Amino acid sequence: MNRFEQAVYDCMKPAEELLEKTENPLHRAMLLNFIRHVHLEGSGQFDLITADDMMVEEPVYRVTWGVEPAVVRGRDGVVAFYESVGEAVLWNSDDDIAVADWGIADELTFHQLAKGSDLRAIGYDVDSEDALYHVSSRQAFIWPYDERGRLKGEHLYEDKTSLQIEEIDPSEAITPARVAEIHREELARLEAERGPRYWVLDVIAAQR
Repeated sequence: MNRFEQAVYDCMKPAEELLEKTENPLHRAMLLNFIRHVHLEGSGQFDLITADDMMVEEPVYRVTWGVEPAVVRGRDGVVAFYESVGEAVLWNSDDDIAVADWGIADELTFHQLAKGSDLRAIGYDVDSEDALYHVSSRQAFIWPYDERGRLKGEHLYEDKTSLQIEEIDPSEAITPARVAEIHREELARLEAERGPRYWVLDVIAAQR
């Protein structure tokens, strides 16, 4: 297993570690929603991310990636946003994560593997359109939730002073298909461990 594949497997460990120390049912629902959301996103299951038991009817995303900030509104807009990311491989590491009644805050290192052409399209300055790059930066993820533990939006703020872009050998690459497979494995593990609808507040509250 190469370094990037292992990183994808490990990306939600900090959130799961915080979950094990959290007793408040609402906070647990938020964390389980967060963990499930990332695995659904990584496996391309955007319709499940935007379902009624995961997301409010009118979410708002505020995104500061690349050179042009964007605001995304509504479930259809969220799906279009995820689809626009294309064939990039994404994951996070080095999280400092906290949960409160209003939602989740996570300062993390956000990573992607992408072709130069895809990076240029969102404003990154790279030498070659054909080369493969590992891009990373520190980012603040602010995810507000409603009283049912459903996502209200994502506010993603990049520390552009921390941006690093490294050209990598294609032999190191992990494919989007393999990333999706890993996230599906993790979703199956969570359901096997926690049962159906484990992320829903009413289910969590009934277990306590």
